[in-house]
Amino acid sequence: MDTNEFLKHARRALCDIAEYYEDMPDKAPHSTVKPGYLYRLLPLEAPEEPESFDAIHNDMETKIVPGITHWQSGNFFGWYPASNSFPAMLGDMYSSMFSVPGFNWICSPAATELETV
Repeated sequence: MDTNEFLKHARRALCDIAEYYEDMPDKAPHSTVKPGYLYRLLPLEAPEEPESFDAIHNDMETKIVPGITHWQSGNFFGWYPASNSFPAMLGDMYSSMFSVPGFNWICSPAATELETV
C-alpha cells in the first residue's frame, strides 16, 4: 500500500468512524448474533494472496459489525462514556504512526520520558 492508497482508505475509515458515532442513537446496543456465527462466516484458512481493502472493509461491515455490542450507545445498560473518544482515537493514530518501543531511554527518549512524566 503506497501513500496515496493509504490516504484513500484512511479517509474512508475516518468517515466510517464518524458515521458510526453519528448513527449510534439509531443502533440497537446489543448484537443479535448467535454463538459461533463468525466461525461459520470466515474461511478455514488464511488467503494465499492479499485481499483488497474494499474486500476487508466489506467483511468488517457484513461479518464483524453485526457481532459488536455498541458500548458507546446511550441505550446500552452498561454505558461507559469514557471507553473511547475522538481525541483518544486521534492519539491512537499518532501512537500507531510512531510505533516505538519505549522499554528504555535510548530506544525512544521522548516515549520513555513522556511515560515517566
